[in-house]
Amino acid sequence: MNRIECERPGGPDVLKLATAPHPEPGAGEVLIKVAAAGVNRPDVLQRMGVYAPPPEASPILGLEVAGTIAAVGSGVTQWRAGDAVCALTPGGGYAEFCRTPAAHCLPIPAGLSLSEAAALPETAFTVWGNLFDRGRLAAGETVLVHGGTSGIGTMAIQLAKAFGATVIATARGDDKCAACRALGADVAIDYAATDFVAAAMAATGGRGVDVALDIVGGDYTARNLAALGMNGRLVLVGFQRGPAATVDLTMIMRKRLVITGSMLRPQSHDEKAALATALRTKVWPLIESGLIRPLINARFPLAEAAAAHRLMESSAHIGKIVLTVAD
Repeated sequence: MNRIECERPGGPDVLKLATAPHPEPGAGEVLIKVAAAGVNRPDVLQRMGVYAPPPEASPILGLEVAGTIAAVGSGVTQWRAGDAVCALTPGGGYAEFCRTPAAHCLPIPAGLSLSEAAALPETAFTVWGNLFDRGRLAAGETVLVHGGTSGIGTMAIQLAKAFGATVIATARGDDKCAACRALGADVAIDYAATDFVAAAMAATGGRGVDVALDIVGGDYTARNLAALGMNGRLVLVGFQRGPAATVDLTMIMRKRLVITGSMLRPQSHDEKAALATALRTKVWPLIESGLIRPLINARFPLAEAAAAHRLMESSAHIGKIVLTVAD
């Protein structure tokens, strides 16, 4: 099969098309003939050599795919060869064939193409697990979503609105703010021109937001805490501006704040399977109704993975970037 390999840690140009035997599914796994694979920020970090995959995972990039099942391993009863699925993967998505646990697969939502479905798993698993499970976002609450035009942000805006929350999103520039509003954000803040803490406070009448979903980290952490209201929850899912922060502990105590977050990839098989079940029950019907859709910014052939990574690093995209692997 064809697959993308990293010759060494480095820039996008280290990504090269290569050939290798396709993997075989183990017990409880399926082998997917990949039609499309989503491109995500962790792929960029792994390529750079700063985000190592778990020891048991494939060293090949790619954490989400869509395609058809080519073979099933022992013990798999819920899927059969020929079924169309999208899936969260432990790696290996930038290839013509990819194996993944059967419990981490989901059916293609009605009305979506395979390339659209390939953009769902990583963001849907991440947003649901963090915004709703850990962040406990409820109808009637207000959420602050940073990186509103990222893959995580576009999914978070739509899901939060679908479940009855008020959404404040941050993005850079008028075009990206307009995109956030088009997705359903009630307020869009150009963080390059406006202090998002002051803007969030103004939008909530000085009360502060109930939940902040942050992909930025670093110096945003203290500012997020300032933007939260009483009993607010800060949910961390990334640290583009660094993993370290200095915070005022008295603010946390005074406002009874909760700081939480998670990484998806290190979670256990059963934790990811539980997320898949929740998504199939609670989110997939919303996608099939048309209320939520993945926003695709660009599609690149598998051989042009380097170009896809350059676009990801530029942060010029709005929504998801997808590699097309097969027709």
